[in-house]
Amino acid sequence: MNLKQIQLGSQGLIIPQIGLGCMGMTGFEEADTYGKTDETEAIATIHHSLELGGNFLDTADLYGPLKNEQLISKAIGNNRDRYIIATKFGWEIDDQNKITWKINGSSAYVKKAVERSLRNLKTDYIDLYYMHRLDKNIPIEETVGAMSDLVKEGKVKYIGLSEVSSETVRRAHAIHPITAVQSEYSLFERTVEEKGVLKTLQDLGIGFVAYSPLGRGFLSGQIRSVDDLPEKDFRRGIPRFQEKHFHKNIELLEAIETMAKDRQVTSSQLALAWIMNKGIVPIPGTKRRTYLEQNIEACSVRISENDMEKLESILPLGTDTGAPYDEFSMGLLDY
Repeated sequence: MNLKQIQLGSQGLIIPQIGLGCMGMTGFEEADTYGKTDETEAIATIHHSLELGGNFLDTADLYGPLKNEQLISKAIGNNRDRYIIATKFGWEIDDQNKITWKINGSSAYVKKAVERSLRNLKTDYIDLYYMHRLDKNIPIEETVGAMSDLVKEGKVKYIGLSEVSSETVRRAHAIHPITAVQSEYSLFERTVEEKGVLKTLQDLGIGFVAYSPLGRGFLSGQIRSVDDLPEKDFRRGIPRFQEKHFHKNIELLEAIETMAKDRQVTSSQLALAWIMNKGIVPIPGTKRRTYLEQNIEACSVRISENDMEKLESILPLGTDTGAPYDEFSMGLLDY
């Protein structure tokens, strides 16, 4: 199918209406991320995505660490100009390529991180470069000023932010035009809407990219009990998948599944169509061609205003489905 091309933000970046989240293709050294990895299938998935028109890849230096960017460079080979690559910096990685679990937004670190990402991606430019998390000890003006220098040097085409408040967005945008903000967003997680961030982005002409658009896999319907998660899967440690919220979330999922069945689509496709109907770009993560195809097919799901209202009546704004991260990681969000 031919994916519709859209403009992300108002600085000129054109992308397909759905992207491919690559994080799960390599996981992390410390823990399984959505189960075991398979490099051959991951590379085949990236290639198949391109065949289907899905050339917008999302990665970060954190993933692996560094291994995810290296996998992407291996997958795209000599076809760099056919892909749009978004990567991120901010979680500090030391000179031994270990994550320190601190956030570093200093201008010196921005410049160090981009050179490392360019090497790992085997490219001389990054299409969209995100600040992964706000360094609360460094003024956003310093971080974005350094990112702006990268644009002037031709190393980065467009810049973005991740998991930031309206105030941070406005301060950043005053230094250099922000193309996109990426935060978690799904039927199960709408904090950016509740906090007015989406309205701010709309006012400023900044695009919004939704990671974990399937509620960290919950909306896929593949997880019916915590035992369905691999033993070291990090989701076992987050509230959404724990006893207090799990059974209630399954009830919400079942209501969405009933609605999806009536429309002869999957719950994942309905959830993705809901996001795209809002003018938001989802980047569902997958490492398998089968799920990639299902996700891209969501682009052809027609969803009416009535459908939108019905979905939002199942999960009204403010529904507590459990925090998406553990306490430490929640403290690093800028809300």
